[in-house]
Amino acid sequence: MSLSSWFRRRLLRQIDQFTESSIPLRKSDGEKEEQFHGVTDGLIEFVKSFTIETFKNFPLQDEGEALCGDQNLSDWQERHAVLVLSKVKEISQLRYKLCPGHLKEHQFWKIYFALVKSLVVEYELRAIQLDKLRRMALGNEGSSNCTSSYEVEMAETNTASHLAPVGPLTP
Repeated sequence: MSLSSWFRRRLLRQIDQFTESSIPLRKSDGEKEEQFHGVTDGLIEFVKSFTIETFKNFPLQDEGEALCGDQNLSDWQERHAVLVLSKVKEISQLRYKLCPGHLKEHQFWKIYFALVKSLVVEYELRAIQLDKLRRMALGNEGSSNCTSSYEVEMAETNTASHLAPVGPLTP
């Protein structure tokens, strides 16, 4: 077993353990997903307090500046939005009343994420960290096919029993 494949397997195992340990196992898959995407009871209560005026009176930059910025939601934000729309009928109704008559869809979600930022930022950051770890692990997997002679030499001289276990990764 090469050092890189050992490292890759260990990293993937730790990512899985971190993901499972960060969300209690007693919850159903749907509840785990909601928790992972920051759809908590506190967020739901906060979102229920939004009114049409909350969105209409929110200061937006002018349209020319907005076109220069990124108008697309991240994958995490898209999934969060879908979960919130399915859990909180009030935000779904607000979106229906505001879009497209008063706001464009991307403006609605820009305002929404600005309003809930303090409640969801830790969940989004955790998702970004996990995504980076997964990409690193997959990148190591792809590079393991191109094993250098140095790695082969290392694998031959150092057996797996001589390798000291690595401590858990900290997120």
